[in-house]
Amino acid sequence: MTFTVTYAQRNGVGACLHLAGELDMSSAPELNAAIDRLAAEGERHLLVDLSGLTFCDSTGIAAFVRGDNRAASRGGWLRVTGATGRVERVLRITGLAEVLGYEPDAGHPPPQTAP
Repeated sequence: MTFTVTYAQRNGVGACLHLAGELDMSSAPELNAAIDRLAAEGERHLLVDLSGLTFCDSTGIAAFVRGDNRAASRGGWLRVTGATGRVERVLRITGLAEVLGYEPDAGHPPPQTAP
């Protein structure tokens, strides 16, 4: 399945990224680029909606940690929401659910295509 990253602004309080498909070694650079682009635009608070994500390997987990570290270095955060099935299990087993303040549904706006 093709990986996609879309985003929407959250009423001036950060951005919501919506991930769909498989997040792995070949697609993680796309997520990193989207996070970097939003950070360059001044976004410090990122909510990552995982409801469309069907797979996530260690490279994807590393991208979440990298994004959170980048946001935290500027006084912000990266949070994840909406994971199901294997993706949710990976977040819980790795302890990342606690680190990234995982919420099953954080009520996010509909995504727009990332520039």
